[in-house]
Amino acid sequence: MGKGFFQVPTAYNEPIKSYAPGTPEREEVLQQYKAYYNAKVEVPLYIGAQQVKTGNTKPMSPPHEHQHVVGHYHIADKKQVEEAIATGLAAREQWANLTWEQRAAIFLKAAELIAGPYRAKINAATMMAQSKTIHQAEIDAACEFIDFLRFNVEYMSQIYAEQPESSDGIWNRVEYRPLEGFVYAITPFNFTAISGNLPASAAMMGNVVLWKPSDSQVYSAKVIMDVFQEAGLPDGVINMVMGDPVMITETVLSNPDFSGLHFTGSTFVFKELWKQIGNNIHTYKTYPRIVGETGGKDFIVAHPSAKPQQVATAIVRGAFEFQGQKCSAASRVYLPKSTADEILDLVKKDIASFNKPGSPEDMSNFITAVIHEGSFDKLAKYIDQAKTDKNAEIIAGGGYDKSVGYFVEPTVILTTDPKYTTMETELFGPVVTIYVYEDAEWSETLELVDTTSEYALTGAVISQDRYAIDEATKALQNCAGNFYINDKPTGAVVGQQPFGGARASGTNDKAGSAQNLLRWVSPRLIKETFVTPEDYRYPFLG
Repeated sequence: MGKGFFQVPTAYNEPIKSYAPGTPEREEVLQQYKAYYNAKVEVPLYIGAQQVKTGNTKPMSPPHEHQHVVGHYHIADKKQVEEAIATGLAAREQWANLTWEQRAAIFLKAAELIAGPYRAKINAATMMAQSKTIHQAEIDAACEFIDFLRFNVEYMSQIYAEQPESSDGIWNRVEYRPLEGFVYAITPFNFTAISGNLPASAAMMGNVVLWKPSDSQVYSAKVIMDVFQEAGLPDGVINMVMGDPVMITETVLSNPDFSGLHFTGSTFVFKELWKQIGNNIHTYKTYPRIVGETGGKDFIVAHPSAKPQQVATAIVRGAFEFQGQKCSAASRVYLPKSTADEILDLVKKDIASFNKPGSPEDMSNFITAVIHEGSFDKLAKYIDQAKTDKNAEIIAGGGYDKSVGYFVEPTVILTTDPKYTTMETELFGPVVTIYVYEDAEWSETLELVDTTSEYALTGAVISQDRYAIDEATKALQNCAGNFYINDKPTGAVVGQQPFGGARASGTNDKAGSAQNLLRWVSPRLIKETFVTPEDYRYPFLG
């Protein structure tokens, strides 16, 4: 810090705009959406100061209109990945030595750019690329991303201020150094905010980053890079490459300077990466930090005392917002027999009020498309299986059509088997499975909730009985890193509900908290003695 102990602007959650009919933000985002829809964008690799166009490209199409091409992105080969790593390492010394308040200013400026001139751009890009409704785009690409940037700057300043005690004649102090090497960030399609935060949080702490966005999110990833560049992020600090994930990962993980993985994606891929890092451990100059948030099989368990309308709303919002493509989405639900019929009738009534799945440009749509054909085909397979299984019944939805877009109807499966396949398997789509339990078996049902899934990301209990809430909170302590009482299990807010889970759901390093940022530094303790001893003899020697 050279010239002062600086207090950063107090972080606050970005207000969510309504996009109600007639509002200026609604008109602005629709205009931007139309402009993107009618144009063709070209997304290069970002390597240092260069925007590299390899000539080897892939098309980008909206999931809700997959025959319409809105642009192309360029594919890296091994040479370009190696160049990106080398460029980052060349930038590392200057970036790591930049005073922290200068790094903070860059990301605070990025937050203000997203809040203002880039808001319509990043929201429209997310609507286009990931088929999010404007509300889902606003709470993700704009508000959550802004929140990550603002709150992480505040957490960074708190981390630097945390110092050890000193004693007479001694001054102890801690430096929070960036990792020695580079960080590899792998980001998912479903949240633009996560895609921006994973490279940004590591970079904020002085690291350089190689970023590989999801193929299905490249369109809005370009807007993120545009924001970072306009905010003044120096060349080479965050390098973005797209291409064959196996080739990119093998190139990265074989490099001696690899020092950290920041990952959000599937459990299987994360475990494979962990294994690959372990197999290469003798290659590295330092033990790499491994941070991952992966899958979930998230639950709602309703007590007999729960109000049916509240349970139904939690199911509908928790399971079907963004087509269930949130790692926190409610996908297994436990209802008491005494109120199950009433709750399910209310759920079916809500689903019947939805428009047919369509484009997010039509702002009367609550449901749009799933992300790609692979996801569509997987969901169709499970839906078809439920139609034939004797221990399952589809009581709402069950239709699907990919002729224009990858549209899957919001689907409710009722099963008599608490271990039915869709009670255990992560589907990542607008499909929720319901199991009805006997009211007297509340405690046994909690044990069932805890032991059914390998995941432990989010979960919710809904009850008017405080003793039941207390019992559930204790019984379910290990199966949800984010636990909700009388609410849906989605919608964590940065600065309020740090997010992450354990078991097969990840390392639980809580994105949107100081805990996460601490993974991207390597503390150095400095002890300075003012009067240095000159005699080895201690008093006990006489």
